[in-house]
Amino acid sequence: MSDGPIIKGDYPDPAVVARFTGRDLELPDILALLPHRPPFLFVDRVIDLVPARSAVGLKGVTIGEPYFPGHFPGQPVMPGVLILEALAQVSGIVLLTGVERGERLCYYTGINDARFIKPVRPGMLLELAVEGRRMVSRFGKLMATLAMEARVDGQVVAAAEGSFALV
Repeated sequence: MSDGPIIKGDYPDPAVVARFTGRDLELPDILALLPHRPPFLFVDRVIDLVPARSAVGLKGVTIGEPYFPGHFPGQPVMPGVLILEALAQVSGIVLLTGVERGERLCYYTGINDARFIKPVRPGMLLELAVEGRRMVSRFGKLMATLAMEARVDGQVVAAAEGSFALV
């Protein structure tokens, strides 16, 4: 996506980055980083992780998802807001691989330029690509902006820029 984020302050912690470098993350790793739990966990696996910079998360979309009976009966489509949430969860993973997690949480603080291009249906593998654009650490808080793209079979189905606070 780019040459990397603009970083200001004491983020990331090199020791934490070293622990995650060269690794894909499986469900136990994801559960250790994120507070989310089913049915509100939308990341099954993380690949292509560059700690504190970028990653691709994977979400297998199944007919058993709890939102499909109502969205839409007979023509199930994953709600766009849940695609944005899935991208936010991968963004949180990227940010949390640069700090000691402790009790920290990653909060969505803004969404810009959201676009929904194609519907996501059961049976599709959602690729959730995020990349840091700007990260500023001050007074123990990290404010970050990440570019986010959701893809199916390499085709962009949704995109946005997300802003986050790690506190």
